[in-house]
Amino acid sequence: METKKVWLVTGASKGLGLTLVKKLLQENYCVVATSRSAKSLIEEVGNTSEVFLPIEVNLTDDHEVKAAVEKSMAHFGKIDVVVNNAGYGQIGTLEELSDEEARENFDVNVFGSLNVIRNVMPYLRQQKSGAIFNISSVGGLFGGFAGWGIYCATKFSVAGFTEALAEEVKAFGVSATVVYPGYFRTDFLANGSVKTPVLPIQEYEAARQSETAHLNSISGNQPNDPEKAADVLIAISKEDNPPVHLLLGTDAYDMAKNKADLLNKDIEQWKSYTLSTGF
Repeated sequence: METKKVWLVTGASKGLGLTLVKKLLQENYCVVATSRSAKSLIEEVGNTSEVFLPIEVNLTDDHEVKAAVEKSMAHFGKIDVVVNNAGYGQIGTLEELSDEEARENFDVNVFGSLNVIRNVMPYLRQQKSGAIFNISSVGGLFGGFAGWGIYCATKFSVAGFTEALAEEVKAFGVSATVVYPGYFRTDFLANGSVKTPVLPIQEYEAARQSETAHLNSISGNQPNDPEKAADVLIAISKEDNPPVHLLLGTDAYDMAKNKADLLNKDIEQWKSYTLSTGF
């Protein structure tokens, strides 16, 4: 008889992470859920049980992440699927965001995920199986959004290291998938999930308009359903050969096609310069 698969989901107290955790438990999986607040996890999902382990962890602290993974292994004996979902949006142009604001976004969105990967891989390697989903964003595929440069840069980083990870771990029977969600109707654009610049520069009119639109108009009116996104992740986890790149949402599909068209246009338009550099 096959044992229940164990999922480890970070950033699990709200948004897509929380939706996924609830759906996994409904479908009889075991779940480790991490958040900066164990209390919020317990309030939303429940106390520690044979199938659920809520852990409070600061993902930017490698020692805390290592301890959380060890606690997960002690509780369930294995980890089958890892979802690096924790992160937050940082609005602000490259000029107006401080070094501290930019680095903090990278610390959570990039280095937090790397800490998880570094500490789960010894177990996945040993058991010669496993799947890793790194949640990027459509902003990690197409970065042409005024006022979102640092956030998009973190998500481009997630895409880049996931491509390398997929090559590094496939020999051990482990897969890695970068997930590019479009706009989903979660609290991602609410307080606590998105930050605005401490010292905004009003001359950046396009960035200010984008900030206002995202916080006031787009929030709560996103076109995609997080329940369906959770269904897709569960379905992909069952595939023998999951994709390295996974788009989620009708808007993500359209933006990806647009990016491919723009890239191909530039490649061909400037081809003579590109090829002129060879010996």
